[in-house]
Amino acid sequence: MSSSSSQPVSPLRQRVTKASYPFVAKLHAMPKLTLPGITLVLALVGVFAPVPAAVPALILLALLLSWLGFLSWPVVTGGQRAIRVFSVLVILLFAVSRIASG
Repeated sequence: MSSSSSQPVSPLRQRVTKASYPFVAKLHAMPKLTLPGITLVLALVGVFAPVPAAVPALILLALLLSWLGFLSWPVVTGGQRAIRVFSVLVILLFAVSRIASG
């Protein structure tokens, strides 16, 4: 198995891709706005809810975006990769700031 750039695929990527397939297939079968809706709900909870609910929502959002970013990494360009990493970092920094502010 190789990526679109004809480079060998690591065993970790193969395992994660294989384990993710059922979840990605279910997401694909759902209405188009399901994933953006989940993302929006997690972001809104992370911004407006009390800290005990906000921080787990932000961590879940960061994990979701990291997972999707990992899966799409081989087929995106450098700029798109930077945006994916930056967005996860901003979410995690916001979670830390929510914890620090109490």
